[in-house]
Amino acid sequence: MRSVKILIAAGAASLLSSAAFAADMAIAPPPMPYAAPVADFGGWYLRGDIGFSNQSVKNIRNTNPALYANLLSLDEKTGFDTGGVFGLGAGYQFNNWLRVDVTGQYRGNTNFHGLDLTSFPNGGATGFGSDVYNASKSEWVFLANAYVDLGTWWCVTPYIGAGVGTARVSIANFTDSGVATLFPAGSGVGPSLVSAQTGSQWNFAWALHAGLAYKVNPNMTVELGYSYLNLGDGTTGVDATFDRSAGGHVFTFKNITSQDLMLGVRWNLDSPQVYAPPLIRKG
Repeated sequence: MRSVKILIAAGAASLLSSAAFAADMAIAPPPMPYAAPVADFGGWYLRGDIGFSNQSVKNIRNTNPALYANLLSLDEKTGFDTGGVFGLGAGYQFNNWLRVDVTGQYRGNTNFHGLDLTSFPNGGATGFGSDVYNASKSEWVFLANAYVDLGTWWCVTPYIGAGVGTARVSIANFTDSGVATLFPAGSGVGPSLVSAQTGSQWNFAWALHAGLAYKVNPNMTVELGYSYLNLGDGTTGVDATFDRSAGGHVFTFKNITSQDLMLGVRWNLDSPQVYAPPLIRKG
């Protein structure tokens, strides 16, 4: 009789244990659904840039070949003042390392200063001359660019890139003040003043880019960038002497280049997707 009671007690304990385990199973949370990782940055974006230029030109020449038939340049020094650069653009980021955009820039007026020292034969004498150049220059530049992002460390992403497009170079307020002295002494001195109308031309342009991008939040990135830009040639309008007795040619600014330092902002137009936590029920 005692063994039957023990058997009944063991069976009851087993049933209670099974019921408690089933109750625990009923309130266990369901497995969390899989959520795809959210991309750091992607899709369409707008950009704005502001900076300054450091420009140079290879040389300046007049299109009148007679001026350079026997001319020997002894020294030529040229330079541009620093100018402001303002840009807007739109682009698309394909993934974490590749993005492209199109940009438009207005490059404000920069003053140009040049000095050219020359020598030339003049019959039995040797002539020496100097030309002092002054002008102002501005551009519109439109580029299609591609960039490679090189990885991200502490929200900072270094990048490199390249662009091709077109530039409209305008030269205004050009003057050439010249003095020619013939030797031996007393052979003569000939001062001159030449001015030219405003001239503009479209050129093929290309650029190389490098910089650092800092992600402020998922929709905003700040860039500090450097660009080397080749703008092609620039030309003045038709030139003339101060008394209009000679002229009819143009001055060419050969191979204008610029090294730019830019601060930019990119705005992501595609808001990152946010996944809600799974719903957990108890009881």
